[in-house]
Amino acid sequence: MLGKSPAELSALAVDCGLKPFVGRQLAGWLYVKRASSWDAMTNISNLSKARLQENFELGTSAPVSSVTSVDGTSKYLFAVNEKESVEAVVIPDEDRRTLCVSSQIGCRMGCRFCMTGRQGWRGNLDAADILNQFISIPQSESLTNAVFMGMGEPLDNYAQVRKAIGVLTAPDGFGWSPKRITLSTIGVLPVLKTFLDEERCHLAVSLHNPFPEERLEMMPVQKAWPLEDVISLIRQYDFTGQRRVSFEYTMFAGWNDSKRHADALIRLLGGLECRVNLIRFHKIPDFPYDCPPDIRMEEFKNRLNNHGIVCTIRASRGEDILAACGMLAGRHSQQ
Repeated sequence: MLGKSPAELSALAVDCGLKPFVGRQLAGWLYVKRASSWDAMTNISNLSKARLQENFELGTSAPVSSVTSVDGTSKYLFAVNEKESVEAVVIPDEDRRTLCVSSQIGCRMGCRFCMTGRQGWRGNLDAADILNQFISIPQSESLTNAVFMGMGEPLDNYAQVRKAIGVLTAPDGFGWSPKRITLSTIGVLPVLKTFLDEERCHLAVSLHNPFPEERLEMMPVQKAWPLEDVISLIRQYDFTGQRRVSFEYTMFAGWNDSKRHADALIRLLGGLECRVNLIRFHKIPDFPYDCPPDIRMEEFKNRLNNHGIVCTIRASRGEDILAACGMLAGRHSQQ
């Protein structure tokens, strides 16, 4: 039942010969009270629960393992089937608790610097698998924000991601404002347009290099959906109010950290209401680049800010717990 909208839960209750209000009760137990067992649903009669159990499982499952960093960041591993697993990460920051959620098993985008991309694509998560990451962690009820920035490309599994967002933002679901949710993408056209038309969540775009030929070296997606086309589409939407757009820029020493790259980024994004997040690269095996020194990143950041592009350096989190996305799941798969 997990992953179904409140309306769908009411419909399945009727299909089981029950009243529609039982569906609303189910939604309350699943999405508000985070129930993980039938016994917890005390206001639903035993007869009703028996009818439901004949046809449905709740769909919740606890993490198979977890690890916590010295900075408080926690990474959870969820089994999807007998062979596969995905990660979810909780990042605490003062009064915020942000969940970084996965949407696919692996990824088919093939970015060279991404551990998830190296694993290839082995399937999509359904809405139940996605929402289970919200419900089955110890910090479930204290989460303040979520980013679809874990394993996988969210827009490559948009039907299920949209369904999960629908439950998260439904008044009788989680009841979250769309402003609490950010979706990160490399720019899957034309699904990106559909997302921008349908949802009010924030958008983050993985940019990493402003020069098309250089970006293509690291990100094969550049050939199918050029960055220039992605930026052109984004310029058609209003990001001056409730919805924000940011650009993720992972820094690699000697590849994308020069004044030339900063100036090209300024030209590319000039006039667009946005933010650029500079990200320290977490070293992964068999990859030639390292993160540039802090002074190099500060110079890059200051150059963008001085030319009207709001730019920040994202604090590194969880470096002592296989921080790069996909590393924990990859190790589990190998074992």
